Amino acid sequence: MIELGKYAFDILLAYGLTAVLILGLVVQSLLAARAARRALEERGE
Repeated sequence: MIELGKYAFDILLAYGLTAVLILGLVVQSLLAARAARRALEERGE
């Protein structure tokens, strides 16, 4: 593994938080798209 030195915890924490935030954005986008599709289908478009 790459040697990160004394900042390893901080670096890995930043990568982990970034991954969680990106995953949250993807999930939120998928849920919003599903809701929009459902709303359009209800309107008959």
